[in-house]
Amino acid sequence: MRNIVFGIVIAVFIVFGLRYCEHNKEERERLQANTALIQKQLENVGKLIVTEGNYAKVFTYEDSKSLYAGLFSSNKKALIVVNAKASISYDLSEIKTTVDEANKTVTITHIPEPELSINPNIQYYDIQQDYFNPFEASDYNKIKTQIDTKLKAEIEASELVSNAQNRLISELQKIYILTNSMGWILQYHEEVISAEDDLKNIEL
Repeated sequence: MRNIVFGIVIAVFIVFGLRYCEHNKEERERLQANTALIQKQLENVGKLIVTEGNYAKVFTYEDSKSLYAGLFSSNKKALIVVNAKASISYDLSEIKTTVDEANKTVTITHIPEPELSINPNIQYYDIQQDYFNPFEASDYNKIKTQIDTKLKAEIEASELVSNAQNRLISELQKIYILTNSMGWILQYHEEVISAEDDLKNIEL
C-alpha cells in the first residue's frame, strides 16, 4: 500500500513537472515570437517621411558704390521674386532602439534630426545698374545667400516644422500601439511612455 501511494505521488510530480516544463516552453516560444514581431515592425517603421511647403517672397536688392572720394555714387538695384519649395524630412531608418526581451521593454535611444531642404526659383525684374557699378556674379551669389538665410528663418518659424514633427510623432505612436497591445513597455531613453500623448511631450 505504501509503495502504491509513493508511486502515485511520484506520478503526480512527474505529470505536474512535465506540464510546468511545457508551459515554460510555450511562454518562451511566445516571448520569442513577440520579440521577432516587434523587431520586424520596428524595421517597417524605418521609412523616409517628407513634409513640403511652398513660399513666395518679393525682395529688393540695392547697392551703392562711392566714386571719386565720395563726390559721386554709382547705384544698382533689382526687384527679385522668389518662389521656393521647402521640405523637412525625417529618415526613420536612423531611429535607434534596444529590445529587452527579459523585461519586455523597447527603448528608443535616438531620433534623427530633421533635414531642411530649400529649392528657390529666383527671378530678377526691373534691373537697374550704372556703368561703374554693374551686376556681377558676386552680386547674384550674395543675393542667393541672403534669400536662403531669410527663407530658412521664416520656414523654421512656420507651421511646416510643427507639421513635420506631428508626422514624426504619428510614426512613433505606431510603435507605442504595437508594444502596448502586446503587453510590452515603450521608453524614450529612460522615460516610460504610458500613453500616446506622452510622445507629443518628448524633447526632439
